[in-house]
Amino acid sequence: MPGALDGIRVLDLSTLVQGPQAAAYLFNLGAEVIKVELPEIGDVGRHVDILADYGGFSSVYIACNRGKRSVALDLRNDGGRVAFLRLVETADVIVSNFKPGTMEGWNLGYDELSATNPRIIWAAGSYLGPLGPDAEREGADMVGQAAGGIVSTSGYDGNAVSPVGTLVADHCGAQNLVVGVVSALFARERTGRGQKIETSLLGGQIWLQSMEYTHASLTGNRVNRTNGGHPLVDTLYGVFPTADGYLAMAGCPDHLWPKLVDCVEHPELADNPRFGTYFCTPEIKAELRAAFEPIFRERTTAEWTERLTRFEQRFAPVRSHADVLADPQAYANDYLVKVDHPDWGEVSLVGSPISMSDTPTRWGTEVQELGQETEMVLLEAGFTWDDIEDLRQRGAF
Repeated sequence: MPGALDGIRVLDLSTLVQGPQAAAYLFNLGAEVIKVELPEIGDVGRHVDILADYGGFSSVYIACNRGKRSVALDLRNDGGRVAFLRLVETADVIVSNFKPGTMEGWNLGYDELSATNPRIIWAAGSYLGPLGPDAEREGADMVGQAAGGIVSTSGYDGNAVSPVGTLVADHCGAQNLVVGVVSALFARERTGRGQKIETSLLGGQIWLQSMEYTHASLTGNRVNRTNGGHPLVDTLYGVFPTADGYLAMAGCPDHLWPKLVDCVEHPELADNPRFGTYFCTPEIKAELRAAFEPIFRERTTAEWTERLTRFEQRFAPVRSHADVLADPQAYANDYLVKVDHPDWGEVSLVGSPISMSDTPTRWGTEVQELGQETEMVLLEAGFTWDDIEDLRQRGAF
């Protein structure tokens, strides 16, 4: 069955994570994605965490580029631009994440490309946004997290701050870019014209923390460290050590409180009228934590998982990636999928975080070598073999 974006062609010029993951999401939704990479070097993501047992591809490149067709073109010279502009004629979306001004410097900015194809949607991600005094600064996920403020709230008081354990700034930037592209495609159905879309790591991190920024702005108070929970959520909310690991509690609503008391087998908790209310005060939250920390240490994580499940509590064991890779729940929803790869055998890969009843999502399996389909894509665009050889001589690839 065709996907929601069946018939949409995306030219993915981007590198590493923010742009490539956005284009990968569009592929999941049914779009054709042609990845345009610099000859001989390719996407920088090809060189991060190379996996020798998997064709020399990197985990970053596999994660963000499965299913895409790889074309090698040097957009910095005339031959590369000529070839690229021919591809733009039949494209719907351009995705990039270069420093602002880079595409314009190659005469491939929105104004130039919309003159070639007025329906083109020109989508660009950056570090700090396209405007302002710092617009041309370069950055990546780590500095996106730091600039956006999320690092300052991580960890415990008295200890060093730490970034989030995934590329959260890149991933938020990718999600925002996808929303912009899909919205522009919808608008184009009414107007007939494409448009320019720009997102950034900084903007994504601010949006991600909208609750925290609202609190800071309206109260004038800084947002404190997480300290195992969340600084603004005053309830039984956070991570607690067990006898052999950790578990996380997402608060206990009033109607579940009697069951929790029975679950932990500490009836004296029911005698404290301050504890039976879902949301409380920072002081009561501290008392709750002090009361439950020794309780949760009494049993293993597996024992608590069984008991808390039986007593219908809102919780989760703190799991490793290996734990999740073995979880049937993730596979039941195609969040993880087992695929039979022609070279790697059966492997588990990330599927899609959404499901659609009439236009199902998909996931790529093949990962292409740099420039694997350059000639084929150019032939499909109307170039002859003589044209392709001329482009080669002009340094296009």
